[in-house]
Amino acid sequence: MYANVLSAAVQGIDAYVVKVEIHLDSSLPGYITVGLPDSAVRESRERVTAAIKNSGFLFPPKKVTVNLATASIKKEGAAFDLPVAIGLLTASGQVASTPEKKIVILGELALDGKLRSIKGALPIACTLASNDIDGLILPRENVAEAAMVEGLDVFPVESLREAVSFLNGETVIQPFVVDPEEIFNVSNNYTVDFSDVKGQEQAKRALEIAAAGGHNALMIGPPGSGKTMLAKRLPTILPQLSQDEALETTKIYSVAGILPSNQPLLTIRPFRSPHHTVSNAGLIGGGTVPRPGEVSLAHKGVLFLDELPEFHKNVLEVLRQPIEDGTVTITRTKLTLTFPANFILMAAMNPCPCGFYGHPKRECRCSITQVQKYLSHISGPLLDRIDIQIEAPAVDYSELSKLENGESSEVIRERVKKARTAQSERFQHQKMVSVNSDMGPRDIRKYCCVSDEGERLIKAAMDSMGLSARGYDRILKVSRTIADLENELKIKPEHLAEAIQYRSLDREHWI
Repeated sequence: MYANVLSAAVQGIDAYVVKVEIHLDSSLPGYITVGLPDSAVRESRERVTAAIKNSGFLFPPKKVTVNLATASIKKEGAAFDLPVAIGLLTASGQVASTPEKKIVILGELALDGKLRSIKGALPIACTLASNDIDGLILPRENVAEAAMVEGLDVFPVESLREAVSFLNGETVIQPFVVDPEEIFNVSNNYTVDFSDVKGQEQAKRALEIAAAGGHNALMIGPPGSGKTMLAKRLPTILPQLSQDEALETTKIYSVAGILPSNQPLLTIRPFRSPHHTVSNAGLIGGGTVPRPGEVSLAHKGVLFLDELPEFHKNVLEVLRQPIEDGTVTITRTKLTLTFPANFILMAAMNPCPCGFYGHPKRECRCSITQVQKYLSHISGPLLDRIDIQIEAPAVDYSELSKLENGESSEVIRERVKKARTAQSERFQHQKMVSVNSDMGPRDIRKYCCVSDEGERLIKAAMDSMGLSARGYDRILKVSRTIADLENELKIKPEHLAEAIQYRSLDREHWI
């Protein structure tokens, strides 16, 4: 006796269809799973057996062979429990033969036959919608997430018995429907705002430029100067996620298994702030079966590294590829996966170990050697990849005691959106470039032309600050963004002067 059921699995942030084949043989009873299963898949034997019996069905007293095709790809996770159970019941005649429509089945079974949620429902639904699949049966906890994809009927079930009843035509389950626009309108509000920040006008201006051009930024200042407070508010001045961006970001969280159960779609830009003890795999991604790391979870949002020199040096160095390419490629013996990692790097640090080097009122207790050793944790190549470096000095009492609030995030965001619109029009025919920070050498030569006066200004800056060729390119990119914020077609000397000012830490601290 033979039966097959369609299921699916995730690889990276994409998915593929798996055919679950069941063969029942009249020889001695037994159970074997083939098709490169991992331990969780092999253990499904016990869950499936108990769930079938506790749901009131008869487990066939035969030799059971389960094949997960295609057999050349390693299968992992417990999402094959439900399709295996349905396949066994179909092969033994307890479930009607496979329906005419192509339906994919997913779900982890509890021992009593109830269904538990799975990882990766959204990327699976996206793949099925583009592969001529008519419907998807999965646990109710995942149904809203999967229903975000158009062109696919999603049927929620809560138990093995309900799934069998639906497949036998005894129960009618209507496809679950969600309204993406309503979800966007309800859950796209931030709980913090730039108007909460007192003082630090120069740092606010720098973050506005960073948001407008997608530039990486570093703030350096004493403890309590508001660096973390500013960084947490950077996502609030970025343009709202488009629906395509929201789907792409949500797929990463779905695969990682950290998508909130009450939030089927991420509608605000991610803000990730890993602790400085994070490992390479935690930051970049990895594992025996590669999983997305913090850089991928910050996709389309902000990755905030507080106390930057406290991170392990080798951890910081692996940031180079995602900063440059916007992706992370993880290679294992038989598998290579690429995760998206297009984020704005926002970093903060003290000027020295005690935090008070250069403070106007507090005495620094660190020696010059200690300061140099502290700052040397950040390599020149990494620093070159940070477009904007800004000092965040201690805030005076007069600033803190002001009653009036500063500009709100909404006001700043409108200026950022106008600058981003200008960039979208400029790069509309280029697939790999969407904001100024993405520009390559050819784009810089085309869109960042400066006058003779501007050239002399940059030359003087490079000579005095010892900037690299990459630092030169960064100045031009930032000056292009400043011009966009002021709705100027040409880069003026004052735009260049402000951009050079944001490389001042090269001279003052690292050189």
